[in-house]
Amino acid sequence: MRTIQFREAVCEAMSEEMRQDEAVYLMGEEVAEYNGAYKASKGMLDEFGADRVIDTPISEAGFSGIGIGSTLVGTRPIIEFMTFNFSLVGIDQIINNAAKIRQMSGGQFNCPIVFRGPTGSAGQLGATHSQAFESWYANCPGLKVIVPSNPYDAKGLLKSAIRDDDPVIFMESEQMYGDKGEVPEEEYTIPIGKADVKREGEDVTIVSFGKIIKEAYAAAEKLEEEGISCEVIDLRTVRPLDYETVITSVKKTNRLVILEEAWPFGNVSTELSYQVQEQAFDFLDAPILKINTADTPAPYSPVLLKEWLPNSEDVVKAVKKVMYK
Repeated sequence: MRTIQFREAVCEAMSEEMRQDEAVYLMGEEVAEYNGAYKASKGMLDEFGADRVIDTPISEAGFSGIGIGSTLVGTRPIIEFMTFNFSLVGIDQIINNAAKIRQMSGGQFNCPIVFRGPTGSAGQLGATHSQAFESWYANCPGLKVIVPSNPYDAKGLLKSAIRDDDPVIFMESEQMYGDKGEVPEEEYTIPIGKADVKREGEDVTIVSFGKIIKEAYAAAEKLEEEGISCEVIDLRTVRPLDYETVITSVKKTNRLVILEEAWPFGNVSTELSYQVQEQAFDFLDAPILKINTADTPAPYSPVLLKEWLPNSEDVVKAVKKVMYK
């Protein structure tokens, strides 16, 4: 094992797959000459050349469409958005073309493409640059949605995403690119659609994904000092969602708290709450609680932003509530 940054894990995954398959290429704003807006493609232009690491104009609809179209002639593109907030400019291409090509062609064409880039808030970037669209894309049949929280998961899942024969939304975070973690020297992949129990526990299940899961870890540490044992599950993939791992945990702990950086209406935690109550209602000793952002656009003010985002104290309070403490 070796310790690398999240951005290095992303770069390694893309580079390794491009070495193995000449059909794989990277395209997006500043991915080549500038080594990526977040340096996640550092050195790739030098290794693979301008035909396979392609800088684009600021034209998300255009280069998303080019990437999707190119899959029909045998390529496997990786399309980088500087932020998924900008993917809204190309969302027609993603939803109405990438997600539907296989079905609407009667299975004659598939669309092996990865759309990747940061999601969610990243500090004082304003409301239009601080949105989490995981549940939006997960709502669309035909798309797979991955949101890793550490370098190990990011590399293994990105390699699986690039090899997948269907479109994958791969969501990162500006605030995680510098995070460090252990990654194996040897090649590995992680299957899409499998959650990971990051911390074993007995009293309550906490489910989360993406960068906000760090608040769950912090809460679990604090609650352990008070004698409350928390099981923390990282979904990693929100479409397909691994209900089985969550339900198995809930049958053991009998309590569930879900932490998600998203607006509270109709999100991943809403869907998970429904599935758990349907499949494991008799095992619940307390109502399911979900923790989301405030139901407003993200504020710019650092004081208001702190109140808007969920934190570890919110998780501690929710756990104590389902424990009736």
